[in-house]
Amino acid sequence: MNQTIDQAADAASEQAKGKGERTRDRILEIAENSVLNKGFGATSIEELICEAGITKSGFFYHFKDKNELARALLLRHIEQDEKILDQVFLRGQELVDDPLQQFLIGLKILAELVEDLPQGHPGCLIAVYCYQERLFDNEVRLLNRQAVLGWRTRFRAILDRIVDVYPPNEPVDLDELADMVSTVVEGGIVMSKALGRPHMLANQIMLLRSFVKLLFTRQPV
Repeated sequence: MNQTIDQAADAASEQAKGKGERTRDRILEIAENSVLNKGFGATSIEELICEAGITKSGFFYHFKDKNELARALLLRHIEQDEKILDQVFLRGQELVDDPLQQFLIGLKILAELVEDLPQGHPGCLIAVYCYQERLFDNEVRLLNRQAVLGWRTRFRAILDRIVDVYPPNEPVDLDELADMVSTVVEGGIVMSKALGRPHMLANQIMLLRSFVKLLFTRQPV
């Protein structure tokens, strides 16, 4: 009898936990859409509560304040970015052994991925946080900086493997070149939105691909 009661209690606890996680995910999804559309400062807790269909105490159960919400949003964004980049650039490694071709294939897949977004790329939380950094505490600002440096570390490792096989045709700082991936992606998002051209981001990534190819491919004399 006691075992049955314990099992029922455990099941109820798991069900409540699952509902809580779904509610938290729902809040984060609504908040991300709002932040990307109008900024963090213009996103109010009241509107999130209203759209999520929860009480104010329900919101504060998951997030004690807006800075905690900001951290959770950023961590979620970083995790999603890492999964996408892993899938994209590991695909190149699965197809060929040559490090340059692996990178070129990855950039092509990334361009195709963003081109398939019918309304264009929705935006980047990292960029939004940079524009509005005064709204956040030091922990959020540090996390945002680490996210940017994470891209540098990822692409610098790829470039190091390329340089071992293909000396560049021109002197180049590999950290700067690694940062160029972030620069092109973030800049492409901004330009595509400013000009109303959803495919501009994909075009910019393909131009980066052409630059990398020219930089490392030995030209005939």
